Amino acid sequence: MQHILCYGDSNTWGLVPGEENRYPWGIRWTSILQERLKDRVHVIEEGLCGRTTIFEDIYRKDRNGLRTLPLILESHSPLDAAILMLGTNDCKSHYNNSAFKIAKGLGQCVDVLLERILAEKILILSPIHLGKDVWKEECDPEFSTKSVEISGQLEKEYRKVALRKGVHFLAASDYAKASERDNEHMDEKGHAALAEAIFEKISRNGILS
Repeated sequence: MQHILCYGDSNTWGLVPGEENRYPWGIRWTSILQERLKDRVHVIEEGLCGRTTIFEDIYRKDRNGLRTLPLILESHSPLDAAILMLGTNDCKSHYNNSAFKIAKGLGQCVDVLLERILAEKILILSPIHLGKDVWKEECDPEFSTKSVEISGQLEKEYRKVALRKGVHFLAASDYAKASERDNEHMDEKGHAALAEAIFEKISRNGILS
């Protein structure tokens, strides 16, 4: 059996838009991917709400993805492949980031993965775009209108990282969008579409043999 790590934030964890609950098995994209890959592959779900690439959350501890990634890799070792989808939380206004800075942070996470996993077995996902109203009180005021702009720029910068590191790339925003309920998280349809796109990418590019 092969083992693939899915390392991300709340959209990997499967947060239901506008709630604190998690989508059940069979709905979140990681579980759909597991079902598509069947028993020959073990999909390791490592999503955490609020996780960033390299930045420390001023409100919640242990959200720095780079800091916790080595422990995750050691815990689940040996691994055959990895999927990395981070960057949405890095767009929050208190980080004062640009898409370039966020991509630099993602690149550091890729470097850690490369210590244990071959480049041709790593897939970077640029996250879905934040909705235009995400910053409003009823959604998530930790974001701003600038956050929406930065979110839309991540795809371009992440492609550069993937090319530079020699890893695979897929834009989640090509297949899913933020729910109108909270302008931040995928709905059931989005999870299904993203899972199928990832499955096709994995199958077509030999990420898993």
